[in-house]
Amino acid sequence: MDDLKSSNEIMFLCGMQIQLSVVIITFNEEKNISRCIDSVIAVADDVVVVDSFSTDKTKQICLEKKVRFVEHHFNGHIEQKNWAITQAKNQCVLSLDADEALTKELAIEIIKIKKNWQYDGYSFNRLTNFCGSWIKHCGWYPDKKLRLWDSTKGKWGGVNPHDKVIMNQGTKIKHINFDLLHYSFYTIEQHLKQIDYFTDISAKAAFEKGKKSNAFIIFYKSKFKFIRDYFLKLGFLDGYYGYIVCKNSAFATAQKYRKLLILINSK
Repeated sequence: MDDLKSSNEIMFLCGMQIQLSVVIITFNEEKNISRCIDSVIAVADDVVVVDSFSTDKTKQICLEKKVRFVEHHFNGHIEQKNWAITQAKNQCVLSLDADEALTKELAIEIIKIKKNWQYDGYSFNRLTNFCGSWIKHCGWYPDKKLRLWDSTKGKWGGVNPHDKVIMNQGTKIKHINFDLLHYSFYTIEQHLKQIDYFTDISAKAAFEKGKKSNAFIIFYKSKFKFIRDYFLKLGFLDGYYGYIVCKNSAFATAQKYRKLLILINSK
């Protein structure tokens, strides 16, 4: 691995083509994983799926696609994604969630980048599909994500479940104005179920950071969230599902602070 990284570093300096590992984490993603893998085949020199013991057909699909499949217990989104990076064969990585996929245009751009790697990391836009509709407002787009980088110069961080790649100080980042597709939810009920799960995690993280909550904060933050996303961020232009997205996002904010208040009062 050390020899491989040294070789890649020389290639960076010479502007030569690098080798790229695509890293994907999964859990019960039989609806999405095939599309995700198919979208990266043209850009990947190595594909590894790190799965937290799915009970559906995820493993079967991955083995049929002939990608490396590794099982690892899930200890948190950030922790799982950082561990997954250690399974990559190459220093440069493209990290995706199973419900994401490259557009043809983004894949072509990544191939060009591989041939002339000049930056430490590359970001691009993420366009989300919600119940069959593409959401282009609501604060959900362009939703810039850094997902392509030299893994020796950055790692996953943030606060679970809202992970993000944090690059080392002094690194150079370039934004690529193409879309990563995100197939988020197939039903409104699926979104609400995730909100319940994510707000458990985010409320606990807020509690551990000593954040405050009360009835006024719950009311104010949720109402402001809806007004900002639906009116100021033009969510109304996304029609019915734009309204649902903004309404559910406001509900999520309220739930986070309600659950935080419960934790505070239980001390």
